[in-house]
Amino acid sequence: MENNCLNCGRPITDNFCSNCGQKKYKRIDKKYLVDEIQYSLIHTNKGFFYSVKNILLNPGKTAKDFIDGNRVNHYKPILLAFVLSGISAYISYKVIGMNEIMEEHYTKEKIPKTFIHNYMTIISSYSSFMMLLLIPIVSLFTKLMFRKWGQNYYEHVIMNAYIQSCFTLFSIILLYPILYVLRSDGHNFILATMCAMVLFPLLMIWFYKGFYKEKSIITIALRVLLFTIIVCITFIILMFIGFVIFFALNPEMIKEFQPPK
Repeated sequence: MENNCLNCGRPITDNFCSNCGQKKYKRIDKKYLVDEIQYSLIHTNKGFFYSVKNILLNPGKTAKDFIDGNRVNHYKPILLAFVLSGISAYISYKVIGMNEIMEEHYTKEKIPKTFIHNYMTIISSYSSFMMLLLIPIVSLFTKLMFRKWGQNYYEHVIMNAYIQSCFTLFSIILLYPILYVLRSDGHNFILATMCAMVLFPLLMIWFYKGFYKEKSIITIALRVLLFTIIVCITFIILMFIGFVIFFALNPEMIKEFQPPK
């Protein structure tokens, strides 16, 4: 029975069943456990750092290679975006202390401290999940902007996972060291954070030029500009709706925004 697959019963002539992929039977012992741990660690690290390196060099080409089927050495793009978001959140909120800086700054701007504290607590607690949730939403817009260029919605999800990973990596490498230096200067800290958002559409242009080599940079830039305008308008509308819902559920917070008599 050791030469037959324990899953489907077919004969196994190699290390894996050619029918279902089941690994050939091997008794679990010390060598088996060491081999499994070693393979898992090396394979995971290799895939993670391989994808990170390629994203930093050419994110568009990396995404295209993955979508076209060259996937064996790559870390899963959605998982990569989630892991990098977690690392980013840890650095920004635990190392830099973004929560405290934001609360102190906006309290000076006469925004109620309780409101800012609750808002930043939600953002910091669910940062990775919110960033992951943005991928399928943003993909609706990029699919609309690039609808005639050949990729379906699900491929746009993968593309946007790479774009988000690229932005997160550049934030960790370039932005966070600057924010760490400016952490005692709330005004310039906020200003640097807002200026960094300009990096996102520039990264998108770089990404799509790497993905669509045959397209001109002007054509790509115009579509990214239109995408940015539409997303900004949508974001403002959603923020307004979110505030309306928040105050409807927490009417006592309205009093904190009213000037003292």
